[in-house]
Amino acid sequence: MSRVSIAERVRLSAFLAHAIARRIVNRATALWLVHLPFWPGKSDRLVIAPQDLRTTDATRAGEIYSGRFAFAGKVVICDARSPFQITPPSEEWARGLLGFGWLRHLRAAESAITRANARALVDEWITYSARDPIGWRPDVLARRIISWLTQATLVLDESDVVFYRRFIRSLTRQVRRLRHMMPEVRDGVPRLQAAIALTYAALCMAGQASDIRAASKRLSEELDRQILPDGGHISRNPGALIVLLVDLLPLRQVFTSRNVPPPAALLNAIDRMMPMLRFFRHGDGHFALFNGMGPTPTDLLTTILAYDDARGTPVSNAPHSGYQRLESGGTLVIMDTGRPPSIAASQEAHAGCLGFELSTKLHRIVINCGLPATGRESWRAMARTTAAHSTVTFNDVSSCRFARSGAVRRFMHGTPIIGGPRRVTVRREDEDGATLVRAAHDGYADAFGLIHQRSITLSADGGRLDGEDFFQAAKGDAAPAGADEFAVRFHLHPSIKASRLSDSHGAMLLLPNKEVWSFNAYEDRVEIEDSAYLAGSDGPRRTAQLVIHGRAREAPHVQWSFSFVAASPIGISRRSRAEEPQLPL
Repeated sequence: MSRVSIAERVRLSAFLAHAIARRIVNRATALWLVHLPFWPGKSDRLVIAPQDLRTTDATRAGEIYSGRFAFAGKVVICDARSPFQITPPSEEWARGLLGFGWLRHLRAAESAITRANARALVDEWITYSARDPIGWRPDVLARRIISWLTQATLVLDESDVVFYRRFIRSLTRQVRRLRHMMPEVRDGVPRLQAAIALTYAALCMAGQASDIRAASKRLSEELDRQILPDGGHISRNPGALIVLLVDLLPLRQVFTSRNVPPPAALLNAIDRMMPMLRFFRHGDGHFALFNGMGPTPTDLLTTILAYDDARGTPVSNAPHSGYQRLESGGTLVIMDTGRPPSIAASQEAHAGCLGFELSTKLHRIVINCGLPATGRESWRAMARTTAAHSTVTFNDVSSCRFARSGAVRRFMHGTPIIGGPRRVTVRREDEDGATLVRAAHDGYADAFGLIHQRSITLSADGGRLDGEDFFQAAKGDAAPAGADEFAVRFHLHPSIKASRLSDSHGAMLLLPNKEVWSFNAYEDRVEIEDSAYLAGSDGPRRTAQLVIHGRAREAPHVQWSFSFVAASPIGISRRSRAEEPQLPL
């Protein structure tokens, strides 16, 4: 066993031991504290209902009223049974049901029937809640507390005193439970959402004034720790910004409505996060697909951006988040130049170091595979690999190592990264309007003795992207003998039609607007292989990828370029249906 492997095992074991001990102590106290008949500052009413920025759909109210519950791509028809007594078809479906985010659709219908339906469903959950382990998981619990508070007007209007008290008692019990589970909440977005939920509760529930200061302090600590100086999130997932801002923006308003000054950490975090929304956004409005990003909720993103008063130009260099942005003449390149997150925050992180995405105006050309909106667990293992990103792989192995232990995955509700690039160097230069980024990582140094260095240059007019990949020995002057097979991959958006040139050293790319771009690999042979675009709004779709294969000892560097050719598809033939790539299984 290598020294590095031992070090990784020691780090993971220490992390797990600490987390297990913390969970045992926490649960030993939480079980009796939560059910105490008396609690200081016990709440008997709500004083404010926060705004919910999420999109509503009144047609969903009719489906829910008829007993049809659709979440995460699964549909369950209850047939006069309670949805909380039905065995869920998937864990994702259960989280969707038990988070109660669907209450907003009932509110959109604006009728006495839907209000009564909402009360009945909430009452059913209170009745059956003790049998539901998923519903008491911290992430689901936090989501439900926020949903109940934001939709309190819907649930409590026209309710009788008995239901009102039952609702408040249950909500108070859930808040207590989450408060005492905080130490064991998974790091990253789940922990920050839990802090947000507890702050909402302290502000919205009567008798909680004494907890406002403690909740604000906890929230401030998490925001200062998780929101990086450049506005990114410690998970390095661009989508985390949307998930968090949709709750942070109304929370800021709740502080104001209660005549309580919002914490400086909250205001500063929002100010830092807003520009990063524009940093990750392509011209078509979709986010770049890095580190767990899936389909972009464009309606929600538009709503959030409406709160951005500055509307400034996004930064080009995000060193804390580990990304670079190159933009010129309507052409945009976003590149991953960061190390993987810490073990605790890496359950959804990907092994895509030095991967990039390329778009021009409203069209994406080069992408990463991303993740689908539903059925993520079926695709996650493949989507996290280096091969699912537009970067270089060696010997079909990822640049990061993922925990293989089933016990670890069950305990952490995910598969953390336990090894990968430890050192990523980045240098950026601007000259005569052109932008050069040169970066390197050592993710393959221990396994294969190789360093991957990539340089990309975007021309001043945006019409050309030149790139070069170098394969250097981690020690010595030459690449080590043996396992040195590389593959340089460029995944294409499904809207791009690719045709390989007759000399096999390049390809012509036809965009939906009939523009033509060329890909040139110069002395290297280009293959067009199957790929999958997972982050489509309509689910996974088949697409293609341009691939350059070789050996590092024989070809220590590979040059390539993307360049604008023409605005009409002269000489470009569409691929026949038989040539369309098949979606990998």
